[in-house]
Amino acid sequence: MTRTEADSQAAPEGVRLQKVLASAGVASRRASEELIVDGRVEVNGRIVTELGARVDPEHDTIRVDGSRIPTQRRHVYLVLNKPRGVVATMDDPQGRRDLTDLVPQRYGRLFHVGRLDTETEGLLVVTNDGDFAQRLAHPSFEVRKTYVAEVEGIVDDSTRRRLIRGVKLDDGFIKPDAVTIMSRDVDRTLVRLTLHSGRNRIVRRLMDAVGHPVRRLARIKIGPIVLGNLKPGEIRELTGSELGALLDDLER
Repeated sequence: MTRTEADSQAAPEGVRLQKVLASAGVASRRASEELIVDGRVEVNGRIVTELGARVDPEHDTIRVDGSRIPTQRRHVYLVLNKPRGVVATMDDPQGRRDLTDLVPQRYGRLFHVGRLDTETEGLLVVTNDGDFAQRLAHPSFEVRKTYVAEVEGIVDDSTRRRLIRGVKLDDGFIKPDAVTIMSRDVDRTLVRLTLHSGRNRIVRRLMDAVGHPVRRLARIKIGPIVLGNLKPGEIRELTGSELGALLDDLER
């Protein structure tokens, strides 16, 4: 046996848990050790209190106080507030303004997750993690998306109840998870809708079906990710807590 082989066999597998927590930005190495000793850290569903514990950062599920910690960020995960009039594609053959005009080149080759039509503004997730993007966009995971729509006319309570019960469209039945009337004016209503459908132009078609065409539409939330104060055209990285919560959503 060579010395290299012997050293490889003798070396313990994995990375010390406190180092992983510190690298993820949870706390300093010393503070991470205290979290472990206090029984606040869980690995793959089991409380770990041994400071010598080693983990596989790429495959193990680690939580602190119940919140998932994304321990390795090998990929880029961005939140973009897409302005109205920008085509939601990384390459528009017609030469219109697209997402490449908004995403800095330093992030390399990226692609957006899910649909957002040209006239709709708001939250888009942009990443280079293909598996993550596929799961986030796939309807089977039922990730909820929340929109604010300015629509024509006054949406009365009976129409709101009709929306909540569900509406039959050309491509099937659609039932929002939540509908809230935010405000009513002389000839317009602000409506907040939450759906887990990824069908094309679903909010616009839904409001058309009940007689209140959309004048303006913005997506403000995807799963646990909130647009917040991000201005149109601005971009930021997902926080560790957002990414951890979203990974949990995609594994339920």
